[in-house]
Amino acid sequence: MAARGRDGRKGEASPLRLIAIASVLIGLVLVSLRLLPGSPFESTAVADWGRAESPAGRGGALTDRSNRPPPSPSPSPSPEPEPLPFEAKKIDLDIDGWYGWSVLDRRSGEIIGSKNMAETNTTASLIKAWIVADYLRRAADAGQTPSNAKLDDLTRIIRDSDNERTEQLYTQIGRSASIKRLLSTCDLTDSKVSSDLGWSRTELSPRDTARLGNCIADGTAAGPKWTKWLLNEMRLVRGAGDFGIRKAFPAAQAKKIAIKNGWVDRTREQEIHVNCLAIGDTWTMGVMLRYPINKGYQYGMDNCQAITEALLSRP
Repeated sequence: MAARGRDGRKGEASPLRLIAIASVLIGLVLVSLRLLPGSPFESTAVADWGRAESPAGRGGALTDRSNRPPPSPSPSPSPEPEPLPFEAKKIDLDIDGWYGWSVLDRRSGEIIGSKNMAETNTTASLIKAWIVADYLRRAADAGQTPSNAKLDDLTRIIRDSDNERTEQLYTQIGRSASIKRLLSTCDLTDSKVSSDLGWSRTELSPRDTARLGNCIADGTAAGPKWTKWLLNEMRLVRGAGDFGIRKAFPAAQAKKIAIKNGWVDRTREQEIHVNCLAIGDTWTMGVMLRYPINKGYQYGMDNCQAITEALLSRP
């Protein structure tokens, strides 16, 4: 007895059943084609196993994290420059006579000083630092190298303040013409040439003394070839000329400070003139005094140090 379909007809499959069977067959065919190598319907899933999807999303370029450029560091703020060891302040010391001071910041060019820092004083031996620098720069410019004997003379002028050798060198470089070069080369504004009165009578102000120190320190005065040599000689000043500004610093700092001092009694004026030049790593300083001749040299030497101590910053 033949089976009947749900619609009651014998031997005929229903349309819905035929559609279902056809769908299954088509699906099986497609699956077979995807698994067949070389088929246009071949699946890429097997080839891509273990490969992460691109961080940029599907279709984006794959990126190896190890090859990524490191992130740019955030710019760190510029460190604040170390303050100078001096305070810009008015000092009132019990000093008989006239005195003035000035400090130049070698990094910025800023100058601080006493109200009278533009007034001048005769330099005495302080000017020897320029005389030696002027000779060395001009010799190098002319392609000449001083002999060992000449360098020994220059050492005696700086370290020991030898007057006789200074006079000979001053004449060799043109006497007052050298001081005129000082004013223009180092951009001094207050100072004066002593004409033929001699190197000792050159007039500098405390402000121009600090400028002279900077002119030596930056290589302008002695030139690039000899600046280091000159600064080293000025650090080795000894004997009677070793007083003043650097004596106000601890010994470890003092030995790094280059100096040139001057001291002279002016019988015509019945005064003693004492002057101090110092060059530190970031600063230069000039201190000048004049006072009654009966006070003696030590009075001015001690007060050059006392002025410096009064201006030093305290922790």
